[in-house]
Amino acid sequence: MNLEERIKSFVLLGESLRKSLNEAETDCNLSLQKLIDIQHNLNPWFTPDNVRRAITAIAEELTEENLIIWTNTYPGLRQQKKPLRVGVIMAGNIPLAGFHDFLSVLISGNNLIAKTSSKDHELIGYISNILCSINPGFSNSIEFTDGTLANFDAVIATGSDNSSRYFDYYFGKYPNIIRKNRNSIAIIEGDESDEELEGLGIDIFSYFGLGCRNVSKLYFPKGYDFGPMIKRWDNFAGVINNTKYANNYDFNKAVFLVNKEVFYDTGHLLLKEDGRISSPVSVLYFEYYESQYAVKQQTELLKEKIQCIVGKQYISFGKAQSPRLWDYADGIDTIEFLLKKKSAGIL
Repeated sequence: MNLEERIKSFVLLGESLRKSLNEAETDCNLSLQKLIDIQHNLNPWFTPDNVRRAITAIAEELTEENLIIWTNTYPGLRQQKKPLRVGVIMAGNIPLAGFHDFLSVLISGNNLIAKTSSKDHELIGYISNILCSINPGFSNSIEFTDGTLANFDAVIATGSDNSSRYFDYYFGKYPNIIRKNRNSIAIIEGDESDEELEGLGIDIFSYFGLGCRNVSKLYFPKGYDFGPMIKRWDNFAGVINNTKYANNYDFNKAVFLVNKEVFYDTGHLLLKEDGRISSPVSVLYFEYYESQYAVKQQTELLKEKIQCIVGKQYISFGKAQSPRLWDYADGIDTIEFLLKKKSAGIL
């Protein structure tokens, strides 16, 4: 299967997903809708709205234009070589967190051995089935496993700082990408429009803040009044109706009260001034800065912990959870890694 055939297959996958999301009363639509509606049984964080959001973000990127722009960056993709067997350990923090690795391995002409999260295996399986029905040639290139990865040439593993130590122990001798905890931040300049502030709300509240691209820390210019900003987020107050989110909110609020810490309570989000960038669910950290130069210096020191930055000079407000095909997790180019077939691991 050449690159053009692989691209065409994923273009048709995108079309199929878009039709299933938007058309009413078709077999594909009903099948996908049923799957969307039951994911919260596997993972209470996977509400229908959040699952639909994840599928929509993927479907909108899988266009012929996007796939050609992306793959044209890598002349090596057109060379016919023996496929690698690439083991991929997928995260389950947000719906379809492992899709980009799924796409990268297959679009590069390699074979995928995927170990999915126990709380997010149905969605990637469903998408895999659609792809194989579009192009049966992929059936021999995709393998899912519940057990230990074996017989692989390279590994891509996504997890926490703790799991990364386990991954490094077992996979360190193989060519690998091992991803750790990362968080995203937003830099506020003080003259953002209402629309931009509402977009920031999407970056904060989508997926209940569980994604590495969700904003968990805000940087304000010194003296900034964030009261008007908070009012722009009233549309997201419904997150408190999720039991797991509400439990986190109640717990964190109780801890702050017991410890007599200063915090701001919106009724569905707790804001606390804190130097850290990784905030708990239902909590948003913030910090004031003296100048743009100072905040850039500070964030540069934290770059190994930052997934992406939202702001006027960075990723547009509201787009943190809508990465392009060429926006790689942890800044590591997955396609380049697969093409080079490195003999030494990278961390």
